[in-house]
Formats: sequence, structure tokens, C-alpha cells
Amino acid sequence: MATTVDIKDFTRRKAPGLSFTQMAHAVLPGWEISLVFVGATRAKELNQRLRKKDYVPNVLSYVSGTKSGEIIICLAVAREQAPQHELSYTDFVAFLFIHGLYHLKGLPHGATMERLERKTLARFTRITLTAPSHGSAHRNRH
Repeated sequence: MATTVDIKDFTRRKAPGLSFTQMAHAVLPGWEISLVFVGATRAKELNQRLRKKDYVPNVLSYVSGTKSGEIIICLAVAREQAPQHELSYTDFVAFLFIHGLYHLKGLPHGATMERLERKTLARFTRITLTAPSHGSAHRNRH
């Protein structure tokens, strides 16, 4: 079974054109991923409903079947947080997608997840993160 990524954009922002299917296949071969881009209001509503958390997250992810899951990225928050992580908007969206993929795979936050994220991000972008310049992305807003 081929890896698929079904993308829905519910924002007025233009989502970055990234190799989402290739990234998903590298982390979760054979999975069906739904990638949804939302604005801050919808992201906060989903975070309240799914996690009982009262803030706007940058990314949410959850498994929806044996080999299927959904990743929700708030583009407004991604644009705002990208400079804090010394990444371009596009690269930070790639990072958030990769981060969501590793959560779908079952990895918790920690050194192993960060190492795999850096390796995967370097494979699909022109940047290499040093450990862990983006670490605060793990502690806030997702």
C-alpha cells in the first residue's frame, strides 16, 4: 500500500508546497495521512475538544485507524513561531508536519524524537538543525 497524504486547507494563507507525501512515506510507509491546515480559531477549538487545552496549538496529531492518522497545523501560529526557532515559515511547517508524523508513530517528546526529526528535516529541506535549537517547539503550543 502506498503512503498517501490528503491535504485540506481551511485558511486564507497559502500553505507551503512541500513534499508531504515523501516525508510521510519516510516516517510512516503505507499510512494514510490527512493533513489539515487551519486558522487560530479552529485550532484552539480542536485543542479544547481533543485535548482539553485552552490555547492555540501549532500542531495536533492523532491516530484515526490502524495505519491512518490526522495532522492539523495552524499556519498562523507556524508563521508567528518560525523566527523563534530560527527557521523559515516553510521549513517550520515541514518541521511541524514531521513532528506530527513521529507522534503518530508513537514517539514521545525526548532526545530520540528530536534526533529523528532533525534527520528527517535535513533530508527534505536544505537546513540542518543542531540539537536542539527548536526544542521549545516541544514544550509549547501543541
